[in-house]
Amino acid sequence: MTETAPSYALTRPAYVGQSHLVVTDLALVSRFYQNMLGLKVIEKTASGEVLGVAGQPLLTLTTDRAAKRAPQTAAGLFHTAFLMPDRVELARWLRHAAHNGVALEGASDHIVSEAIYLSDPEGNGIEIYADRPHEQWKFHSDGTVEMATLRLDLQKLYESAPQDRWDGMAEGSAIGHIHLQVGDVAEANAFYRDVLGMQVMAARYPGATFLATGGYHHHLGANTWNSRGAGVRSEDMTGLSDYTLRFNDKDALDKAVAALDLHQIKTEKRDGGVSLRDPWGIGLNLIA
Repeated sequence: MTETAPSYALTRPAYVGQSHLVVTDLALVSRFYQNMLGLKVIEKTASGEVLGVAGQPLLTLTTDRAAKRAPQTAAGLFHTAFLMPDRVELARWLRHAAHNGVALEGASDHIVSEAIYLSDPEGNGIEIYADRPHEQWKFHSDGTVEMATLRLDLQKLYESAPQDRWDGMAEGSAIGHIHLQVGDVAEANAFYRDVLGMQVMAARYPGATFLATGGYHHHLGANTWNSRGAGVRSEDMTGLSDYTLRFNDKDALDKAVAALDLHQIKTEKRDGGVSLRDPWGIGLNLIA
């Protein structure tokens, strides 16, 4: 059996490994991610479940009776973006979604990728996407990448799907990026670019910034479209609790940790890495 080569997003110095959501109805939300997205339960815990693909954990769901539904204007998750290994798998998922009544909220051709948008039963945003080959991306002289929001022909994508049986999200699928709601774009850049060392890859979208490592189009998005001026999240909110940035290079992790120490940002050692909170109280785990 031939191993699937990892997506370009995952070969960069750092990439998004996992996402952790707090939900009120664990059974309902987990069933959605299993049946509609095709994730499999990898582990069950006292307070939740870990779901993923081919044994690779991607999404942790936990429930808390004290949790209150996060308002749309709060800092937190805009969407978790699941990256398919290729366009065929994106089309295959779209065919499954169409045949199972999945409510889509949008679809866009971003030049570097093709993306479909939806939400889980508790309103947590989701993107399902496939990248175009990296060799086809156009880079500007300042290192940013050409991106846009164009119409995606869903019918054409659907018709390109193989007519075989869909057996869940394909091996090699991953979280390609995570998109946050924040209170201020400049503050997001000051933290993720100036402290953690990520590069701004697209700054031409009003009210948003897109950052990455190693020339990917973005591992992290941050916008103020619903959340301008939002402060620190309440700890008892549903939605995004934390997410993981995994470093392929231990030296890069050490450099990021040193920068956090230099800026006197509080961290805790955990599982061979460190955990911290961003300026809006969103948990972030750095690990190699």
